[in-house]
Amino acid sequence: MAYREIYAKWQADPEAFWLDAAGSIDWTTHPQTALNATRAPLYEWFTDATVNTCWNAVDRHVLAGRGKQPAIIHDSPVTGTKHVITYAELLDRVSRLAGALKARGVAKGDRVIIYMPMVPEALEAMLACGRIGAIHSVVFGGFAAAELAVRIDDCKPKAIIAASCGIEPNRVVHYKPLLDGAIDQATHKPDFCVILQREQEVAKLIEGRDLAWHSFQYGVEPAPCEPVAGNHPAYILYTSGTTGAPKGVVRPTAGHLVALAWTMRAIYDCGPGDVFWAASDVGWVVGHSYICYAPLIAGCTTIVYEGKPVGTPDAGAFWRVIEEHKVRAFFTAPTALRAIKRDDPEGTLVKDYDLSRLNALYLAGERADPDTVNWASRHLNVPVVDHWWQTETGYAIAANPLGIERLPVKVGSPSVAMPGFDVQVLDEGGHPVPAGQLGAIAIKLPLPPGTLPTLWNAEDRFVKSYLTHFPGYYETGDAGYVDEDGYLYIMARTDDVINVAGHRLSTGAMEEVLANHPHVAECAVIGVSDTLKGQSPLGFLCLNKGCTVPSDQIIRECVQLMRDKIGPVADFKRAVVIDRLPKTRSGKILRGTMVKIADGAAFKMPATIDDPAILDEIRTALQSLGLAKPA
Repeated sequence: MAYREIYAKWQADPEAFWLDAAGSIDWTTHPQTALNATRAPLYEWFTDATVNTCWNAVDRHVLAGRGKQPAIIHDSPVTGTKHVITYAELLDRVSRLAGALKARGVAKGDRVIIYMPMVPEALEAMLACGRIGAIHSVVFGGFAAAELAVRIDDCKPKAIIAASCGIEPNRVVHYKPLLDGAIDQATHKPDFCVILQREQEVAKLIEGRDLAWHSFQYGVEPAPCEPVAGNHPAYILYTSGTTGAPKGVVRPTAGHLVALAWTMRAIYDCGPGDVFWAASDVGWVVGHSYICYAPLIAGCTTIVYEGKPVGTPDAGAFWRVIEEHKVRAFFTAPTALRAIKRDDPEGTLVKDYDLSRLNALYLAGERADPDTVNWASRHLNVPVVDHWWQTETGYAIAANPLGIERLPVKVGSPSVAMPGFDVQVLDEGGHPVPAGQLGAIAIKLPLPPGTLPTLWNAEDRFVKSYLTHFPGYYETGDAGYVDEDGYLYIMARTDDVINVAGHRLSTGAMEEVLANHPHVAECAVIGVSDTLKGQSPLGFLCLNKGCTVPSDQIIRECVQLMRDKIGPVADFKRAVVIDRLPKTRSGKILRGTMVKIADGAAFKMPATIDDPAILDEIRTALQSLGLAKPA
């Protein structure tokens, strides 16, 4: 069946569609019904089923005779090590860790925080929790103590599993002091902590609370899989960039399994034995869905990469991994590609590697600008699939489903809505707008299996944040439009649509124009306050490595480009050249923070910022334009 037929099949009978998809999962108690709407608009899926995540990700593959197949490849250029773990070895490691947690009193429904770098033990900890029905909450390794403390107090973990340190290209990140500081600050105290001691740094353990990873597991009985109810939370994941109380996205077990299994075939065209690589971090939703769970549920080999797109050792790092491990599907963020493109604008390093096993490149995490997509497509010579999803959904809302049908690519669009998602573009009154018109993107309820049913201990906040603005819809917070062929275009966060003299303009469209300049490697556009026009656009330009053209000339050319492509209505007259953009650790540009700095407004340091020092550079650049003055 082609994509249109499959989407129509879902529309005609959503419950039958998802019950059919549930056939790819091993159930303890098979679901008889798909959707539970008794608490609408708080919908749940497969609530009458019982199942275990770890069984579906590990045990059943060993039982099927594929125990010798690699499950995890750990490739760590920052430590100079590589390590392969088979499915049989993974089963042994996970069941022993689960048994040790259980022996220490961790039971079904208890929470466990995981604070780890990109090592296989992070995945083992996640799977061990799922094996005994504990609910894990992975916090990005190296996260600030104060932010970790907030998450400890919100989910109240029975235990914390951490590593002594993380490794960056030029430094060791000391995790244990951050963990100790967080526990000191938190009101809730875990019963115990398990510490993975790494060779690069051995942490001091606190007697009576801290246990070493290996001795903690010595002599324990391996734990069997414990079935949980279909709506039992598999994990809590706190959204990046939250202010005040964090938003803990809840992921229900059964829907998570069914949806991820479906995507591996339909979107990523991968099955047992294929090598799948998501170049993300386990601390982000991509790491949860497509480093840990989905590839293992599908019987693939997943890569855990501890390195960077550039600098470990160069801009060919990703291509080396793809060649060496025979990667079939590669998933990364546009910001990683832009970093590579900035260091290697002509793609010369790509030619040094055999990428013939690569079937497709997938992009998500932020809007993929056409310039980056075209660069990747030209040099890699494979389909470049931009797809759109959120922490809240856990997988793609819109994509080009290569496992079903390779749809025509429209550069700048993440293609079409996937089954389960009825995507609408609405005006402020909640009415659908015509094709091609910019509006707020919303999804008609119910959301499909695996998406968030609520926030952890914050049901009222869930309803207020996502379901109130457009009754009957989930509000995505993104703005864009749908064309006459049903292709979706994500142009900006709703907050990033700026109003210039009454004209609603997309910052994403402006960034698309700037990115087309041959010397611009990366860019951002924000709207700053203007007493006459309400808002005025301002561009930030990062140039290609080795560029010798004067900055003022490039700025003049960019202003003219904007005038030619969008017109005088954009009122684009100002830009600054900077070395780098402020981003979260997942690669999202902190446009909202940049706006506040430009307007001289107070702001809270974003919890997920990659490097706070960048904000001082932004402030200095803005002051050169007469902006960033305290209000």
